[in-house]
Amino acid sequence: MTIEHISDTARWVAEYRAMETDRPDAIFRDPYARRLAGPLGAEIVAKLPRGRQMAWAMIVRTAVFDEIVMDRVHAGADLVLNLAAGLDARPWRLDLPASLRWVDVDLPAILGHKVNELANEAPRCRYEAVMQDLRDPAMRRALFARLGAECKNALIIAEGLLVYLEPAEVADLAKALHQPSSFRWWLSDLASPRLLKMVARGWGKSLERANAPFKFGPAEGTKFFEPHGWRELAFRPAGEDARRLKREMSGAGIWRLLARLYPRRIREEFKRISGNILLERVG
Repeated sequence: MTIEHISDTARWVAEYRAMETDRPDAIFRDPYARRLAGPLGAEIVAKLPRGRQMAWAMIVRTAVFDEIVMDRVHAGADLVLNLAAGLDARPWRLDLPASLRWVDVDLPAILGHKVNELANEAPRCRYEAVMQDLRDPAMRRALFARLGAECKNALIIAEGLLVYLEPAEVADLAKALHQPSSFRWWLSDLASPRLLKMVARGWGKSLERANAPFKFGPAEGTKFFEPHGWRELAFRPAGEDARRLKREMSGAGIWRLLARLYPRRIREEFKRISGNILLERVG
């Protein structure tokens, strides 16, 4: 397995963005993706079981996040705080206002790679890279306090982050993000217990060997966040967006037909098996 550190998953996802960009009917274009993914990104996709076939999920997630980011910017977000930013190139590729602040936070190895690769490219907005470990509570608290005092309406992004954390770690992060009163929205992807079981059957051993197992898929869904100051503003089922964007997984039509045979409760569970969520601050 070519994933040796959790940061390598950023190259994996960047390769998916490059694959989508190469399509004549691409639903987004990321001209930096292949450069950022490098040979390792292509190797990971090639060696991961069903690596290319499962690209649809992260490609759809990218497109949906693009839509929600732009919607929140138009709604008044003046800061985007991108946690575990990886190789996301949105500050360079989205049509963002020049006045917007965008702050990426991630480990030096992966964020430093991105900053070096894009050193000669001009971001569309005011960009800042913060190279630190989000697992350090004191450093995280200081960062959130500084940024919270410097904005009025912040959008937090946690793309591809929460699934790698223990529930207690997600709870701690939610509490920390609730401290600055200007942190207004929180965008993330969210798995379910059923999805975690499916991933474990397909990719479990590979991800375990890479010390990057999927851990977080709360049975209560977005209600998990409510005791920590966040509630669901929008839930975007991955399957529905995949159909809308014409990026469904192979066999999705058959799954829809079979789903009609299940009770409504099971159909609703399948609807929320995987999705992208926008949370809003409470209190």
